[in-house]
Amino acid sequence: MGKLVAVLISLVLALGTIQEGKSHRDQPLSGIAIHRTLFDLNEQAYIKASPTVLGSDGQHSQWVLVEYSSPHPSDDDWIGVFSPGDFNASICPADIKYVDPPLLCSAPIKFQYANYSNARYTSTGNASLKLQLINQRADFSFGLFSGGLLNPTLVAVSNKVVFENPNAPLYPRLALGKEWDEITVTWTSGYGLDIAEPVVEWGIMEGERKFSPAGTLTFGRNSMCGDPARTVGWRDPGYIHTAFLKELWPNSRYTYRVGHKLFSGAHIWSKENQFKSSPFPGQDSLQRVVIFGDMGKAEVDGSNEYKDFQRASLNTTKQLIRDLKNTDAVFHIGDICYANGYLSQWDQFTAQIEPIASTVPYMVASGNHERVWPNSGSFYQGLDSGGECGVPAQTMFYVPAENRAKFWYSSDYGMFRFCVANTELDWREGTEQYNFIEHCLASVDRQKQPWLIFLAHRVLGYSSADLYAEQASFGEPMGRDSLQKLWQKYKVDIAVYGHAHNYERTCPIYQNICTSFERRNYKGPLNGTIHVVAGGGGAGRTKFSSWKPNWSLFRDIEYGFVKLTAFDHSTLLFEYKTSIDGRVLDSFTISRDYRDIMACAVDSCPAVTIAS
Repeated sequence: MGKLVAVLISLVLALGTIQEGKSHRDQPLSGIAIHRTLFDLNEQAYIKASPTVLGSDGQHSQWVLVEYSSPHPSDDDWIGVFSPGDFNASICPADIKYVDPPLLCSAPIKFQYANYSNARYTSTGNASLKLQLINQRADFSFGLFSGGLLNPTLVAVSNKVVFENPNAPLYPRLALGKEWDEITVTWTSGYGLDIAEPVVEWGIMEGERKFSPAGTLTFGRNSMCGDPARTVGWRDPGYIHTAFLKELWPNSRYTYRVGHKLFSGAHIWSKENQFKSSPFPGQDSLQRVVIFGDMGKAEVDGSNEYKDFQRASLNTTKQLIRDLKNTDAVFHIGDICYANGYLSQWDQFTAQIEPIASTVPYMVASGNHERVWPNSGSFYQGLDSGGECGVPAQTMFYVPAENRAKFWYSSDYGMFRFCVANTELDWREGTEQYNFIEHCLASVDRQKQPWLIFLAHRVLGYSSADLYAEQASFGEPMGRDSLQKLWQKYKVDIAVYGHAHNYERTCPIYQNICTSFERRNYKGPLNGTIHVVAGGGGAGRTKFSSWKPNWSLFRDIEYGFVKLTAFDHSTLLFEYKTSIDGRVLDSFTISRDYRDIMACAVDSCPAVTIAS
């Protein structure tokens, strides 16, 4: 404690400045002007945390009691949680020159107001609160601040708190591989290759166990494209390991655990998990896939709240966990955790989804909050990624792409073919991504995989959300112009998007014209594509336009997700379910035979001439 205070006092005497972090307003941490912090450590103020050692029973999250006192309490006082615990000059970028006044170099990983759990704090000066910490490969300390979030003054610093093994292998997340009989498992740890070798022990249930090595990736501050990711939002991501489990038997139950072999010969293991392998492409079995976008993360202890922006993400997460036995795969189509340049939040997100991602493949797509940054090659301009420019998402999650930096890919699951686009890179006709999309749609064998699904973050199809109606485009400008002839030519059944934080379903449609007036039970050829916005995963709601187009069959502003259930090659059930209780608010079925897929519709078959 005394040493830490001395270090901070020495920081006060240092000369320092740091560029203010810029990030999208949706990130709660961006509301803290940490770059303006002043130091006024008060001997009459204190803050302490207990217990000091966490995870003694092997758990990677634990509640901590924080007790504090201030001689001059105010409603603006707040508690910041910092990790590493020495939030001082030692973690400042080396190229930053110091001038007066001294400023902190690192944003907290979470915060809460001092009066959160005790309304009498302002009169007594004493209070406490409970915060949940997760293992993030470093120790923690707590700061008591006055002056609010915009003019923070540090008045007290706590003792340090640490997990028993901060380097432990954590937060496993499964993904579909490039081949149908392959599953990948990715996890995060503090073990570099100079300390230990990453490995997965796995095998079919009740069968022989085998070991598979894992590759290791990480990234540095210089990989970030701008602030705050390069400055106040930077935090070491640790090491990200990925192993490939191959030659799996179809639709079979496997167990696995991730770990590290130390050079001493000892092993460090995670807890054991289970997964079910993919069915053979075209295999006739019950297959269930969940799709949503724009979920974000939230803290179970109530910290890091920004106008209740992402609180509903906990409801979505809990509902998916409740129904996990009836789910085979998840597609989170962009705007994953809204870290927006505050890299500590990626650990928070992978911890939140671990019960899901460790059990079923958790596939992701790129959204504006992962990728967009000026002069970084993104199709759109803006500051939405907070300087991340796609690097954390591409590293933290595996996708079966030929180039993970491009982040577009195809994925097969039994009777489904998913073509996943990256709307943050150019998708217009003549581009590399356009050619990929056409190849993905054209190469599927519809006799074996009748259900063809197109996924993307921004609405390349149809939406009557305010943000699109105001542009009079009712979707991304140029989106339909570039891609609708591909959807029609290759008879895409359903296209699902995020970005607009609501739910909307269209009729089967082509060139703004409904090809069917049925609403619930589609039989035979669709003759168009059903477009769905499923961006209500948890981020703040998006309003609809007051005018409802005739192609819009169902609109809802609640939080929820989409579930596709393929019963066989002829019957597909679509459901839109609420995050709060799992109720089905919208649904339809598609019933058809193979000949219905092959039947010609407008612009879906080659032109016939007299010569042919």
